[in-house]
Amino acid sequence: MATVDVTVMGAGVFGLSVAYACARRGAKVRVIDPNGVASGASGGVVGALAPHVPEQWNAKKAFQFESLLMQADFWAGVTELSGLPTGYARNGRLQPLADEAAVALARARALTAEEHWGDVAVWEVVPWADAPWMPPSPAGFVVRDTLTALVHPRQATKALAAALGVMGAEIASVGDPLGKVVWATGWRGLEDMTAQHARLVGNGVKGQGALLRFDAVGLPQLFAETLHIVPHFDGTVAIGSTSEREFNDPFKTDDLLETKIAHARAVFPVLADAPVIERWAGVRPRSRSRAPMLGAHPFRSGEFVANGGFKIGFGMAPKVGEVMADLVLDGRDTVPEDFKPERSL
Repeated sequence: MATVDVTVMGAGVFGLSVAYACARRGAKVRVIDPNGVASGASGGVVGALAPHVPEQWNAKKAFQFESLLMQADFWAGVTELSGLPTGYARNGRLQPLADEAAVALARARALTAEEHWGDVAVWEVVPWADAPWMPPSPAGFVVRDTLTALVHPRQATKALAAALGVMGAEIASVGDPLGKVVWATGWRGLEDMTAQHARLVGNGVKGQGALLRFDAVGLPQLFAETLHIVPHFDGTVAIGSTSEREFNDPFKTDDLLETKIAHARAVFPVLADAPVIERWAGVRPRSRSRAPMLGAHPFRSGEFVANGGFKIGFGMAPKVGEVMADLVLDGRDTVPEDFKPERSL
């Protein structure tokens, strides 16, 4: 590529979404990642696009809400360009309620959901039904929300990279960072920033998940007892995930995952005989502020950072791409104050 307007370092969902937003605005884009597309946390198996609870509303929740509403058009555009499936579907989610206090709290949240979500999605308390695809509920009620969606992380990230290729972007393992430079290098990038600072900027949190062969296409996600059960478009169901602040091998699965699988089979007997077809481990980038880090790079003058997606990176990605393109291409700062890198320093 003779001329490069923007170089994005990192081919995970944040980096590719920034590149995609810039390319759609006519910029000539290069993405560089020595490990290839979806080699980190974005190459996982779970893919839950779930909102925060609709209470104590703040800038982070508002940003995530807007990004979740962008998802359908975003991934449809990616598929149209690339010809590849992303696994996006907005089938909602069911969550059990443990007791009367939980039911009362969930009903209060239904009112705040109506206030903040308007008529585009519903959070409601409904009676538990005796059906195979239903979380157990001691209180006899479950929360049903229609905002939660899903995507197949690995398929979606590869489709996004392919769409960039169709638009003329270059994706390489090595190369010079030319033009405007955006660092979207995940947990290793957070470690690098910490090494240049007097205290922790961010860290990696390992997650392990599993993919089971079970056809629940079109059914809602289930969430119970810290388990995410996510039915994908290809006749698989993902179980996730562990959350490990300390680990020796970032990419090795172990007994923690086996315990998670056994727990899922016990809580959801419908999965008891479903074969495990893949076990996966990776590390998600968590900033010290727990919010994404978007803006001017604190240690690289004139360059930018997009990092810290942690567990909601895919849910945030479409809007992250847009606000970073505003900043990088137009010099227009639309990043929420809570997401500015200095908040994590």
